[in-house]
Amino acid sequence: MKCQKEAKQKNKMRAKFQTQSVTDFGYGSKQVKLCAVYAISEERNKEDNQFSKATPSGTIEMMISAEGALDFIKPGKKYYVDFTEAED
Repeated sequence: MKCQKEAKQKNKMRAKFQTQSVTDFGYGSKQVKLCAVYAISEERNKEDNQFSKATPSGTIEMMISAEGALDFIKPGKKYYVDFTEAED
């Protein structure tokens, strides 16, 4: 069982992103732009420093229209983004 769990974890990656903008286009959709967190100072959040070393740069841009998700992402907030390999 442990080997299966370890094998599954190899197909995953976690990053930390911060919302740069949320644009409401009306008609039930919003565009969100997120950037990878970047922190190089030891005085800043230690977790952010660790994520900065692993993913120093990156952007995500999405249009969201799902009712339950429209108000979830807020400007300036940080989010974990989990990537899991999709099965075909």
